[in-house]
Amino acid sequence: VRPITVTAVTDTKVYDSDTSSSGVPTITTGSLAAGDSVTWSETFDNANVGTGKTLTPAGTVTDGNSGNNYDVTFVNDTTGVVTAKGLTVSNVTADDKVYDGTTAAVLNTGSAALVGIIGGDTVTIGVGSATGAFSDKDIGTGKTVTVAGITIGGGDSGNYTVTQPTTTADITVRPITVTAVTDTKVYDSDTSSSGVPTITTGSLAAGDSVTWSE
Repeated sequence: VRPITVTAVTDTKVYDSDTSSSGVPTITTGSLAAGDSVTWSETFDNANVGTGKTLTPAGTVTDGNSGNNYDVTFVNDTTGVVTAKGLTVSNVTADDKVYDGTTAAVLNTGSAALVGIIGGDTVTIGVGSATGAFSDKDIGTGKTVTVAGITIGGGDSGNYTVTQPTTTADITVRPITVTAVTDTKVYDSDTSSSGVPTITTGSLAAGDSVTWSE
């Protein structure tokens, strides 16, 4: 019998819910006889995300004698890596708002859904802590709203990561009415008034200030 040692090779893959590996084991001790061929494969010890995972080689030799001319010793590799699969989030929108001096955005998450879950896996979406923020506080149309705080849960969530979505919404002009106040003065040859107009409809956003004159 011809002895050979077949050793698994390291492999890194994104989680795909199975134990398959694209690595091809190699003969590390001994060699094939001329004219013989092999079919090698290897598998991860389990499908879940992790490092230092065991890769186990397997396969057969085609030698015209059902491989019986060889004594094959298989050696595992323990440096395999499975990384998390990324998920995206759909159906998150933000409300338009009137300028209020902040970047805060009101989100609509009732129809939010995860995109990219592998069939059969259990992953749930959590939107209770989701927040939205406009790119800046100023007026504009189609302004970018970034979302934070969406989480995932469920039995298979450890094999996934979630990318926070973005959406768009408008910030419109804040209407106010400013009304002059009555004033009486002694003639001084100019049109100046000591009166200070007041806002009679609407209000300033928090943090904003004005300088009125009449």
